[in-house]
Amino acid sequence: MVFQGFYKETFQFFEELSRNNDKFWFDDHRGDYDSYVLEPARQFVTDMGEALQAIAPQVVADPRVNRSLFRINRDTRFSKDKRPYKTHMGIWMWDGPQVHRMNNSGFYFHLEPQGVFFAVGMHCFPKDYLEAYRQDTVHPNYGKQLATMMASMKRKKGLELGGSHYKRVPRGFPADHPNADYLRYNGLTASTPMIRPEELYSSNLIRLALKHYKAMLPVHQWLRGMTERLGVEEE
Repeated sequence: MVFQGFYKETFQFFEELSRNNDKFWFDDHRGDYDSYVLEPARQFVTDMGEALQAIAPQVVADPRVNRSLFRINRDTRFSKDKRPYKTHMGIWMWDGPQVHRMNNSGFYFHLEPQGVFFAVGMHCFPKDYLEAYRQDTVHPNYGKQLATMMASMKRKKGLELGGSHYKRVPRGFPADHPNADYLRYNGLTASTPMIRPEELYSSNLIRLALKHYKAMLPVHQWLRGMTERLGVEEE
């Protein structure tokens, strides 16, 4: 099979789920979820993974749930919000040396009733990565590469850079460092605004996604270098 686009029913499913977020409704519409969400999403992962090899030869695109496909079930154990299901679909294709998928930078695709957006990077660094990121940020070579890359990305129209989190520069780092702003980050991402283009309903979505991922690739490449310098984690 070849990816032929998502369906208008894909968006309709999430619109209705947002109004009926309970197990009874979901069980009754499980067939719609399988046909209009899971089936095209799996094919998107397969074909997108092949296309991404042109810019990230070692990318992992695994069309299974809990691999490239995020689970639709919400983790409500520690949340006041007890709605059982997410009202969006997330797809993650990662590229790096680390064993655990979320400990690598990668390429993200997000779909919800309002549309879709594309992103790259690491949304939140694992705790043991944060110090490595900060050390690279002030490193004479890696820090300069980061500053140059970010300046270049800021000049690109239609992209949003994310990651700023802390109010102050962390203790032990100079507040007047040229990269002081980036020392306040706890992740590093680039993303597009929410869009709903005609390509959503055709195989042309693969080409559109690749275009956006190419524009954001420098963020991913810098982060991939950081994860490579960390070495490979244990299972």
